[in-house]
Amino acid sequence: MTVRTIRQTIAFRKPFYLKGVDRLLSPGDYGVITDDELIEGLSFSAYHRISTVMFVPAQSGCAVEMVTIDPLDLQAAIDRDARERIDDSAPPQTRD
Repeated sequence: MTVRTIRQTIAFRKPFYLKGVDRLLSPGDYGVITDDELIEGLSFSAYHRISTVMFVPAQSGCAVEMVTIDPLDLQAAIDRDARERIDDSAPPQTRD
């Protein structure tokens, strides 16, 4: 079994919720690790995802938890954060 591990840091500018975490998470940088397994027997390299985890501050505040998350939920949180940043930079709408 061949597994590749991808590590990345995701920056959130606004507080956010994520399935699998029962509280509001603060803005900041979050480490994410994704493990993909090689699908063997093909004439080309292909992988399927076997896990995605995110490192979040523990509720106690002085430790870090590693939480298994759905990559689609993570992408939805990233998209919401990006939309909110765009909304914040838009000029206020006025009514005539």
